[in-house]
Amino acid sequence: MIESDSEQLQPRKRGRSASPRFARTAGRSYDEDVALLRKQLLTLCDLVGAQVSAGVRSVLERDRELAGRVVEGDREVDGLELQVDATCRRLLTLRHPASDLRFITAALKIVVDLERMGDLAVNVAQRTIELVERPPLHPLPDLERLWDLCQKQVRAAFASLAAADVGRAQRTIANDELVDSRYHTLFSELLGLMMEDPKNIHSGNSMLFVAKHLERLADHAVNVAEMVIYMVKGKEVRHPRSRGLG
Repeated sequence: MIESDSEQLQPRKRGRSASPRFARTAGRSYDEDVALLRKQLLTLCDLVGAQVSAGVRSVLERDRELAGRVVEGDREVDGLELQVDATCRRLLTLRHPASDLRFITAALKIVVDLERMGDLAVNVAQRTIELVERPPLHPLPDLERLWDLCQKQVRAAFASLAAADVGRAQRTIANDELVDSRYHTLFSELLGLMMEDPKNIHSGNSMLFVAKHLERLADHAVNVAEMVIYMVKGKEVRHPRSRGLG
């Protein structure tokens, strides 16, 4: 993943229509469409990564303007999702080797997780708009620790996709337990603050949603990592407890 600077986030004001930078030209070859799909996926990873970083920064810094830019930026995420879908549909109508079929199938699933990650970034930003109207809670180091873990998971998942790196994808999956543990710690901390002082209830409740959104972001990063393993090795690692049933 090419790390994007969330401070430079300047979402383009357009709807869900396809972006001109990925407009299809007549006569594009099959190989060119495969290359286009890879480029679209990685571009979407960069955009979603920037959205997520900006959304969380807006909470930590109580920055309403940055939160608004995240909300506006969701339109570009949606547009890129549609472009990936369209490219996959074109490729599925053509003859292709088995390895490309796995890539196309994985892309169709990965793009859903990326779009949902973008939505979660917007959800976090919307909580910022609520929180800046209320007195801040005392410093929450566990919130920043949870964000640090989630950010590492997202970056690792995107990097494993960019490099088709199975080992990094496997480590991303294994590290999900660290995120869950930190989430439960923060959840307990926020509940304690709300029980100590009723004035903390509104802000604490908003922060509980932020914490849950972060935990879900990490879950989607794991989903991406699982599809990278499928894409490279043809091995299905999702839902291990359900294998062999039915």
